[in-house]
Amino acid sequence: MANRHRGDVDLDLLSGRLTLRLTLGALAEVEQAFGVDDLTALGERLKAGRLSARDIILILGAAARGGGHRLDNAAFAARVTAADLPACIAALGDLFLLTFGEDS
Repeated sequence: MANRHRGDVDLDLLSGRLTLRLTLGALAEVEQAFGVDDLTALGERLKAGRLSARDIILILGAAARGGGHRLDNAAFAARVTAADLPACIAALGDLFLLTFGEDS
């Protein structure tokens, strides 16, 4: 079960529940994957509001690892179906809200 005080978010997929957490390591992984130099640049890229399926896998895969799951991005993607997309989008919003606050 998610501990929201630590920034945990539960992602309920058809294949089961994952706990997500944007640790500093997870954020660094996302920065590297997106080719940005810092959190400000990452925030600007995300605020553009145009996320690909690959972007969602990268962010949620890193957050799943931050939440303690030993899944690489391919294993994470294999667990997610198109029917899970609404839950994934909601989890992304919750993650960023819990991690960066209401102004993110």
